[in-house]
Parts: sequence; C-alpha cells; structure tokens
Amino acid sequence: MVTRRGFVASAASVAAGLARAAVAERHIAITMDDVNWRAIPEGLRPHANERIQGHLRKRGIRAALFPVGSNVDNGEGRAILASWNDAGHILSNHTWNHRMMGRAGAGQLRAEIIRCEALIGGYARFRRFFRFPALKEGATAELRDAHRGVLRELGYRNGYVTIDASDWYYDQRLRAKLQEDALFDAARYRQPYVAHMVDRAEYYDSLSRRVLGRSVPHTLLVHYNLLNALFLGDVLDALRERGWEFVAAEEAYRDPVFASEPQIAPAGESLIWALAKESGRFEGELRYPGEDDVYEKPKLDSLGL
Repeated sequence: MVTRRGFVASAASVAAGLARAAVAERHIAITMDDVNWRAIPEGLRPHANERIQGHLRKRGIRAALFPVGSNVDNGEGRAILASWNDAGHILSNHTWNHRMMGRAGAGQLRAEIIRCEALIGGYARFRRFFRFPALKEGATAELRDAHRGVLRELGYRNGYVTIDASDWYYDQRLRAKLQEDALFDAARYRQPYVAHMVDRAEYYDSLSRRVLGRSVPHTLLVHYNLLNALFLGDVLDALRERGWEFVAAEEAYRDPVFASEPQIAPAGESLIWALAKESGRFEGELRYPGEDDVYEKPKLDSLGL
C-alpha cells in the first residue's frame, strides 16, 4: 500500500527526475578560432597546444578548430594542425588573414577562403565549414547574399556560433597584466572567466528556447589562446556541473537549425541572436553587437583585472 507520505515522496522524486532530464537535454559543442599561437607569451607557448587539447581529451570532447591560414603557415602551425587532426577534431576555414568581411566584396571573400583551404584542405579531418571573422557576414543585404553565394559556390556551410562570448577580451587583458607584472597571479582570471562563459551559455540557451521552442545543440565560440590553455577545463567542468552534455562539433552541425540563413542586415552575430532579430520579437532586449569588450570592461575594471 502506498501511503500519502510515500506518494508525495514518489511524486517529488519523479518531478526532480524530470527536471534533471530537462536540464540534461542541453548539448554543447566546442569550436575554437584563430590559432594565433604567437600571441601566447613565449615562456608558456611550448605547452599551450598540449594543455588545450588535454582539457578536451580529459572530457572526451571532439571539437572544431577554425584556424586563420596565415597563423599556421609555418612549422609550428602545421604541427598544431596535424595534432588536432590526429586527435579526431575537425579542421575548418576561418580565412587566410582574418580580414573582416562586413564590407568586403565577394571576390575578396572567395580569395581568402581558397587560400586558406590550400593549406588546411589536405588533412583527413578537414570539413567545409566557414566561419566569418568576428561573425560579421555582411553589412548590407546585398553583401550578405553575395557572401552566402560564395559559400555555396565553394561547397561550404556557415560554421555558425550559437553561443558567442568575449574570451578574446579576457585573454587580451590577462596578457597585458602579465606583460606589466611577470609575477601577476593569472589564476585571478579563473573565476571571472568561468562566470562569463556560463552566463553566456545560459543566456543563449534561454534565447534559443524562446525563439525556437527548443534548446539546439549549441556551438560555443572560444579561441586558441593563453586563457584557454589555463582555464578551458574549468569552463567545461562548470558547464557539465550545470547539466550541459558535450557533443562532437561535427554532430552538432547536423541539426537543421544550422541550415538557417537569417534575413537581417547587418548580418552575423550568434545564429540564435540573428534568428531572434529576424523574428522581430526581441527588439527591446537584443544588444548590438551581441558580445564585445565594452560589456566586459567595467566588470574587469571593478575587479582590478
């Protein structure tokens, strides 16, 4: 016989289980841009690649690497590409010179893509995803459509980001601190950085549910830099503790949402941001740009970082 107390306890257990299941439906893939290995301080540079990949390997994550061709057109860069390829991560295109494409013509975009592919296209794990620098797809509708036409012509898909963030700015500030004071405690950046990334993940997932009625398999933007050599593992663990499950980047990109082409201008930002903008239902909420240093500067200033 089930008592009232037992029934209530059972119902509470079921409710808790459903709540956990709802949270566990959140999936996230890691995508990493630029491979600007020269920007990492010289004393820390030799171990940065192994540290970054170690954070991923420890958690069984297969990411997508979007190198800028000119960053890896050298012995060090090719060694990095080979190590990521051999580890099972995919390699995709992020232009040759990281030229901003907001106002660039279609011919310029085509040349940037082709030149980068000539360097990275021979790797077994190369996939034809393209990521626009700073996520800027075109300042006008005409440029947006011309750029999308170039991707179709060359057989590429847009390597969209759904969770945008400003790790590049935290890294820039950290390196400046270390340059000013070689004894600066870099660990002071751990908690603020983790909090920033978790906050952005939660925001874009909430926006996804409101725009699309579901949580998509997210693609998180991070960069190949000192900050992530030090603290990417802490970010990944914090996300997992909050119920996020990691999926391979190539798997995430199979979701139909990544075939979207939001009809907005200027075009770009997070794909979720762009879809929200296209819907016209979030005009009072969406900031432009979606992420930038101006939002993070007051936080880091207040912490003395």
